[in-house]
Amino acid sequence: MTFPSINPTTTAAWKKLQDHFVEEQQHTLQEYFRADPQRFAHFSIKWEDFLVDLSKNNLTKKTLGLLEELANEVKLQQAMEAYFSGEKINVTENRAVLHTALRLPEDAQCYTNGLDVVPEVQAVKEKMYAFAQEVISGQHKGYAGKPITDVVNIGIGGSDLGPAMVTEALTFYKNHLNIHFVSNVEGDHVREVIKTLNPETTLFVIVSKTFTTQETLSNARTIRKWFLSHAPKEAVAQHFVAVSTNLEKIIEFGIHPDNVFPMKNWVGGRFSLWSSVGLSIVLAVGPKHFEALLQGAHQMDEHFRTAPFQENIPVVLALISVWYNNFYGAESEAIIPYTQYLRNLPAYLQQGIMESNGKGVDRNGNKIDYQTGTIIWGGSGTNAQHAFFQHIHQGTKRIPADFIGFKTSLYGEQEHQNKLLSNFLAQTEALMKGKSLEQATAELKEKGCSEDEINQLAPFKVFDGNKPTTTILIDQLTPNSLGKLIALYEQKIFVQGVLWNIYSYDQWGVELGKQLANTILSDIEGKSNHPHDSSTAGLLDQLS
Repeated sequence: MTFPSINPTTTAAWKKLQDHFVEEQQHTLQEYFRADPQRFAHFSIKWEDFLVDLSKNNLTKKTLGLLEELANEVKLQQAMEAYFSGEKINVTENRAVLHTALRLPEDAQCYTNGLDVVPEVQAVKEKMYAFAQEVISGQHKGYAGKPITDVVNIGIGGSDLGPAMVTEALTFYKNHLNIHFVSNVEGDHVREVIKTLNPETTLFVIVSKTFTTQETLSNARTIRKWFLSHAPKEAVAQHFVAVSTNLEKIIEFGIHPDNVFPMKNWVGGRFSLWSSVGLSIVLAVGPKHFEALLQGAHQMDEHFRTAPFQENIPVVLALISVWYNNFYGAESEAIIPYTQYLRNLPAYLQQGIMESNGKGVDRNGNKIDYQTGTIIWGGSGTNAQHAFFQHIHQGTKRIPADFIGFKTSLYGEQEHQNKLLSNFLAQTEALMKGKSLEQATAELKEKGCSEDEINQLAPFKVFDGNKPTTTILIDQLTPNSLGKLIALYEQKIFVQGVLWNIYSYDQWGVELGKQLANTILSDIEGKSNHPHDSSTAGLLDQLS
């Protein structure tokens, strides 16, 4: 089996979609709803505790049919089989992509390089669970004989964003441990985190696959120095653990080999929260809830693997994204969860989507002349309504938006929940319907405005409408449903990458800045004097 490499613009379906777009762009969402009173039923997908409403998108059944033709022509099914079978689809790094194996049940099998990876995944998971249970129960104590009260996750990128987002999302389910995150190499950030901590009762989790990441190791060394100003050197073994593969560097740091949780190179950083990188999540919510998170993700994986394309949530969302990006010219997508628990989901998905699919070279090594990765941004409702919704409603850019909501709240504050959900539903209706000049004029007349006032104000109160949204309505925010939601977007990323003929699982764009940063660091520290452009050289002069 080989991973397909087909330029989508050369397919027959792409040309049909171009012609179809010329026809359909003249039609509005309101026209679609008037023509089909059952549009919601015809354009929604119900799966387990998820309902995905696609009806407020600028598309018809013909659109979806042509997009499915595109998926078939670029051999999406073949790509999916290569993905799940352990083929090295991360070609530029010669790696398989098997974060899905991290959430397989223990009796499953998944092979890469001729080896079943599931037993090792289960062994690492059991080690995580056992360690976490010792910490949570108070059995694991610090150097002064006191139980752990605080945990600090030291990482960056996927080693920070995923665990931080999930830990906050599952706050309702967390135990007594206080979880903190240090990521930015900024010294002020480190100091703000540690200034309130008690070294006698704090556990530090250093997350770095190679144990060489500049930001992570700088922060870890600073924290270690602070810790040793209070504790004896041998106490490092009780208070520091590592998620890494570099045993030599770990031992040199002072971490006991028993407190090392390995990770594999077939787990990309932005998809690693399911692995030992999720240790801080396990510490925060316990093994039972982490296992439910994994199970939810696996359920979505199975839905993605087996559902027909037009009933397949990740596939359909990816196809619609391509429809807007490549035919409507919509360059960004907003993610708007209507829960404060998920306020960091847009930032998490920025990394997952933009680092994966922000590529300008296709799988054949050719420069791409069509649009790829969308720009992801967003915020939590209803806060977002008082921030950037003005731009979505009346701005000049088409911004498809995913609205994510939950039927039932966690604390049972029904009055609050009713108001939250009324806003959740009202915004998508308002974006779809808009407000005509006639409606704006009538409203102003009803308020008793004069004719001059009406003529002056009415144009500013017009909303064009026809703004596309997808609504994802979930029964309740649980570890299981959160696992499903995250995996949904992960598989959407995969499908987009196949459709755009790019490698989604490398990130060479991250490396150039790192290399130049090391060069400039040497200049700042006075160890060298490299030649630079006049701007960089001028700025360096200001630092000396």
